[in-house]
Amino acid sequence: MSFESISRIAGSAMSAQTVRLNTIASNLANAEAASGVEGDTYRARKPVFATIYDNDGSGGTPGASVQVLDVIQSDEPLRRMHQPDHPLANEAGDIYLPNVNPVAEMTDMMSASRAFETSVEVLTRTRQMQMAVLRLGES
Repeated sequence: MSFESISRIAGSAMSAQTVRLNTIASNLANAEAASGVEGDTYRARKPVFATIYDNDGSGGTPGASVQVLDVIQSDEPLRRMHQPDHPLANEAGDIYLPNVNPVAEMTDMMSASRAFETSVEVLTRTRQMQMAVLRLGES
């Protein structure tokens, strides 16, 4: 596999993890955003990834990269609480809170951060190998 392919694959992984981290940050920022109307309540969002296989037809080793297809809303139920004194409470005294689980989001954030760091390490090692090849050519 060429250095260019390795860099492209690692770059696509970093891009995908950036979308994942931004989505998680949005979910956490809206985790306690109450609403008196169920339809207006923030719903957790999740990115959908796809593997894109690269086969140039040359018979070489095919590679794969990752692509973000979409960011979808979670279909998990919202949290409903009875708080008649809340300023956003509806006629029944209920408020709706997003279906965001902060613990799960933090776990996802740690996983995405580690995956991003791994891709950075791959790019660093690839650059080091390229420099070593150039130094070999100087000898």
